[in-house]
Amino acid sequence: MHAGALCRFGIAGRNGPFARHREVRTLPKMTIIVEFDILEGQEAEFTRLISEHARLTREEEEGCLRFEVIKPIERDGTPIPNKLLVNELYADEAALTRHEQNPRMPGLREQTGPLLAGRRLILAEES
Repeated sequence: MHAGALCRFGIAGRNGPFARHREVRTLPKMTIIVEFDILEGQEAEFTRLISEHARLTREEEEGCLRFEVIKPIERDGTPIPNKLLVNELYADEAALTRHEQNPRMPGLREQTGPLLAGRRLILAEES
């Protein structure tokens, strides 16, 4: 079978009946990275709360592909006190929106807010 025959049957070429199936647009994965500044003496409690939130998110939210709790360290391996990071990956923007609307979020913010001096959120999409 030559290329012309393939085109006539929609297997090759841009205008065959199956052409639209090859041009599937995939949505970018969404990443959230948050750096938390924790108040002195509150790191253990904050780590406990955010680690539990990460576990539940991974278990409950189908679009959550990754949710890591990360302890920053100095180059020599010394933990940086009162700092914590989270690294989250969601299948697409819809999965991220579902995460943001999770009924647990207001309670988590209420519990963790008093433990924090600040936080910096970075939202990105896979390129």
